[in-house]
Amino acid sequence: MAGEEIEAFTLLALGMVIIALRIVVRWRSVGLANLQLDDYFMVLAGILFIIDLIAAMLVVTKANGLTNSYMTDEQRAALSPDSPEYMDRVLGSKIQVIGWNVMVASLWCIKASVAIFYSRLTAQLAHLRLRVYIAYALIGVTWLVTTLLLLFGCRPMSKYWQINPDPGGVCQPTNGKLYVFSVLIPDLVTDLYLLSIPLPLLWAVNIGIKKKVSLVLLFSMVVFVMMAAIIRGVVILTAGPEGAISGSQWAIREEFVALVVTNLLILQAPIRNFCTKIGLGMLFSTRRNTSNKAYEGRTIGGGYPLETPTAGTKPDGTVAAWDRAAWDSDEQILCENGTQNKNIVVAREVAVESESGSLKEPGGWTVSVAARPRP
Repeated sequence: MAGEEIEAFTLLALGMVIIALRIVVRWRSVGLANLQLDDYFMVLAGILFIIDLIAAMLVVTKANGLTNSYMTDEQRAALSPDSPEYMDRVLGSKIQVIGWNVMVASLWCIKASVAIFYSRLTAQLAHLRLRVYIAYALIGVTWLVTTLLLLFGCRPMSKYWQINPDPGGVCQPTNGKLYVFSVLIPDLVTDLYLLSIPLPLLWAVNIGIKKKVSLVLLFSMVVFVMMAAIIRGVVILTAGPEGAISGSQWAIREEFVALVVTNLLILQAPIRNFCTKIGLGMLFSTRRNTSNKAYEGRTIGGGYPLETPTAGTKPDGTVAAWDRAAWDSDEQILCENGTQNKNIVVAREVAVESESGSLKEPGGWTVSVAARPRP
C-alpha cells in the first residue's frame, strides 16, 4: 500500500501548494483585507481535503480496508462480534460514512468558490448575474439534499455499520448505489451548469480569437473533474472487495483535480507571466489591440463590459463609472494579454439619453463613450 499512500500524500501536498499560490496571487492582487468569499471557500475546501485524506488512510491502516460490504450471509453469520475482523468492519463502515460526507463538503465548497468567482465576472450583466444566483441556489440545495441522503438514507443510522444480519444494499456505505448516485448525479449536474455560465460571456467579449479559444479550453477543463467523478462511481460499483480502498483513492483524485482546475482560473495570469520570463511567451501571445479606444460597453453587435464599475450620477445627468480595481484583480482573465492598454483611460464616462422616452425601444437609446488620459 506504500505506493497508494505516496500518491495520496503527493496529491495533498500539491493541492495545498496550489491553494497557497492562489491566496498569494490574490493577496498581491487585491490585498489581504479584500480577499473574497471564494478565497475562503477554497481554503475551507483544502482543510476538508486534508480530513478526507486522513479518513481514507484510516480505512487502510486501522480498518484494514474492511467494511460491512462484500460479505455473504454465511460469512456474516459466522463472524463473531468479538473478533478483530468484526471490529475492523464496523470501524471501516463508520469511517466511510464520514469520508463520503467530508468529500461532498469539499467538492461543494469548490463549486461555491467557482460560482462566487463567476459573480465578479458577470457583476454588470443582468442576464448572466441571474444565472449565477441560480447557481448559488443549485449548489446549496444539491449539497443539502446529498448530505441528507448520505446521513439518513439508511434508517436507523446504525445499520450503516451493521454486520449481521445483512443491512441491505442501501446501508452499505462502501458500494451502496444510493451513496454512489446521490453524489454522482448532483455533482455532474452542478458542474455542467457552472460550465454554462462563462461560455456565453467568453464568446461575446472583445478579445482575440486565440485568447477566446484558450479561455474556453481553460473553463472547459471542468470536464476532467466530471470524468474523475464518473470513474470514481464506476470503480466503487465494480471494484469488488477492494472497493473501499479504490473508492477512497478516486475520491482523493477527484478532489485534487477539482482544486487544480478551479484554481487555474486564478493562476493562469502568473503562469503566463512566468512562461514569458523563461522565453515561452509565444505559448500565450495574442495580437495586441493598438487602438487607443476605450471599451465601448454593450452596443448593438458589440461585446459585454468586463469590469465591475462603481457608478455615480453627475449633476448634468451623465452616468460616470470608474473602475480602478478590476484591472488589479482576477477579472483580468478576460482582458487581452491580461492587461489594459496603458494609454487607454481607466475611468470611463458613459452618457445615456432616451430620444423616445421608452425603455423598450433599443433604437431610442444613444450611448456615447468619452475617454481621458490616465492621471
